Amino acid sequence: MSNVSGNAAVKSVVLVHGGFVDGSGWEGVHNILKKDGYEVIVVQNPTTSLADDVAVTKRAIAAAEGDVILVGHSYGGAVISESGTDPKVAGLVYITAFAPDRGESVATLISNPQPGDPVPPIVPPVDGFLFLDRSKFAASFAADVEPELAAFMGASQVPWGIAALEGKVSEPAWRVKPSWYLVVTEDKMIPPAAQRAMAGRAEATTKEAPGSHAVYVSNPGVVADLIKQAAAGAR
Repeated sequence: MSNVSGNAAVKSVVLVHGGFVDGSGWEGVHNILKKDGYEVIVVQNPTTSLADDVAVTKRAIAAAEGDVILVGHSYGGAVISESGTDPKVAGLVYITAFAPDRGESVATLISNPQPGDPVPPIVPPVDGFLFLDRSKFAASFAADVEPELAAFMGASQVPWGIAALEGKVSEPAWRVKPSWYLVVTEDKMIPPAAQRAMAGRAEATTKEAPGSHAVYVSNPGVVADLIKQAAAGAR
């Protein structure tokens, strides 16, 4: 039986991935939401620049049948913060994601790590693109993902453009749209304290769950549940 009923719930969901990965990681979340009756669109960001990724995301929003719950993981949070002002977007869901304010970028948000915070194993840029150290990818990004899949994610990384990392948000959508945030308590990429601070600043409805940065892969159920909560509460 579908969990989508009546005219109150938003029925379209757009999923935006972060850096180093592509949209295929959303498969589990996609399958749960589709089974429950939602239209689900998975964005394939080039992760070359924030402007490019916002343009791709806005095309996905435009293609949706109706109002949209816009979901971002990690760097995808910057993308949804910039693109979520689109009038079709009814609410934002941040999955252990960056939520930059006006004039902020992922680069500015990570520029002053606190003592003891984990440091993502980013290798020096090549031709303006970043990768994570393949040998450390699983431990830092996907510690609770099945080992063979985590190894494949590390081996199939998508180059993350410095222009995406440094892209500054102009008018953050979370200032004008209702927001939800999943804080992941064992994240080694974005410290949980930083997640809580961004969620609090956005006045987001916040849920906490154990898991790695790749919680959307390892525990799609908890992610889908928060998206469904947003779909029911955004209108």
